[in-house]
Amino acid sequence: MKVSYHGHSVVKIEVNGANVFIDPFITGNGTTDLETGKVKADFILLTHGHNDHVGDTVELAKANKSLVVAPFELATYLGWKGVNTHPMHIGGAHKFSFGTVKFTQAFHGSSFTEEENKNIVYTGMPAGILFKAEGKTIYHAGDTALFSDMKLIGELNDIDLAFLPIGDNFTMGPEDAALAAQWLKAKKVVPIHYNTFPVIEQDPSAFVEKVTGSTEGIVMNPGDSLTL
Repeated sequence: MKVSYHGHSVVKIEVNGANVFIDPFITGNGTTDLETGKVKADFILLTHGHNDHVGDTVELAKANKSLVVAPFELATYLGWKGVNTHPMHIGGAHKFSFGTVKFTQAFHGSSFTEEENKNIVYTGMPAGILFKAEGKTIYHAGDTALFSDMKLIGELNDIDLAFLPIGDNFTMGPEDAALAAQWLKAKKVVPIHYNTFPVIEQDPSAFVEKVTGSTEGIVMNPGDSLTL
């Protein structure tokens, strides 16, 4: 499978003839290389309801007739907006045509802000994603603080590639993310959720230097890809 990074927390996985996007925040994302009108998304996976992760989901899903996989409350909210959804929740797994998705816990918030009427819509629990296909496992942590059950996730799963937030302020910072990488025992780890806004500016190369053991830290610039 081919995995590419597109700024902030946007990840694209090309597998089994499908284009799968995680947290497609494009409009308003100054770090992405993508243009909404040119994105072909067969499936969209969402970690939580914050605007910088839901991003362009509704527009993309309607234009591409995508299936959106999200935690139950967020899936329900998006379904009311005319999007085809598959609701899931933390601890549950489901096999799709492209591979298997399992939601893990994450320590964060989850709500969608409707700025036009100053309304905050609760969208359930935030989550991380374990993605399995073609004998490979990808872990996208979503937005989260460090939590000790990352050790359990690492023990129960042979993780080939992990995407971890390093921005600090809203999520783990570089030091905690480096410890998370150690606990997860992933073969490769890529930093995400940094430099999009001034408050989360970080040096990804400095984070990679903190990654120790058998895990390889990799800085992926928007548009970069790797093959698993």
